Amino acid sequence: MDKKYCQVIGIASGKGGVGKTTVSVNLAVALQAMGKQVMLFDADLSLANAQIALGCRSPYNMSHFISGEKTLEEIVVTTRQGIKLVPGSSGVQDMAALSELQAARIVQAFSSLEGKLDYLIVDMAAGIAPLVMTFMAACSRRFVVVRDDPSSIADAYGTIKVLIQDHDLDEIYLVPNAVGSEREGFHLYERINQVCARFLNRPVKYLGSIENDELILQALKKYQSVLEFAPGSAGSRDFRRLAETVEHLPPLEHTSGGLQFFVERLVQAPA
Repeated sequence: MDKKYCQVIGIASGKGGVGKTTVSVNLAVALQAMGKQVMLFDADLSLANAQIALGCRSPYNMSHFISGEKTLEEIVVTTRQGIKLVPGSSGVQDMAALSELQAARIVQAFSSLEGKLDYLIVDMAAGIAPLVMTFMAACSRRFVVVRDDPSSIADAYGTIKVLIQDHDLDEIYLVPNAVGSEREGFHLYERINQVCARFLNRPVKYLGSIENDELILQALKKYQSVLEFAPGSAGSRDFRRLAETVEHLPPLEHTSGGLQFFVERLVQAPA
């Protein structure tokens, strides 16, 4: 097994409908297009839709792993973009209420997966349920997707508050989505960061913004990433820029949180 350093990124949002899965999928596609080995775990275990956005079908999903019918390796599918997808389940109510022990079993199971991997992107369910927080704590970096509307801002702040105050997590980055411009996105980040610094005594970081682009939605309707559907679009430009930023984030010297995805691969391999 190649134990090269693997970046594990959890992508969350306070509320649904802000484009969290769109960001997860398009970031994964952009990183894969850069020649990176990427795995995407659809951790919305009851209402999963990453496979739809990637235009692929998976015969098995996390419900088959939890039931013991399949191993984690047996449910992984490789998408046409080259991404290794760990599918969540959809329409299985029991999957929304897994115990912390079951969540820990899922995290530990990733260590059994063979092969070189540069990134694991974990697309969370919306909100602050215990399962979401367990998975977020098991990631080395955490991205929070937010839109410029009052409810999304309030819920993003609430998510950040729980991550920091209840779980003492760091490496939290904001990704403003569907904004009018990069400048507007950065101003949104500044507003939220000021509140975090003032009331939580810990700032959050800015990763980059995704401009509002109708082609992103059109791509989704065609079961494609925007990078495939419209490679010259503003959305494709922004996701490529986001991937470049992620690629140039410095290696982490330590990770906050307890149990980690790919714990045996977290140490930077010597050059």
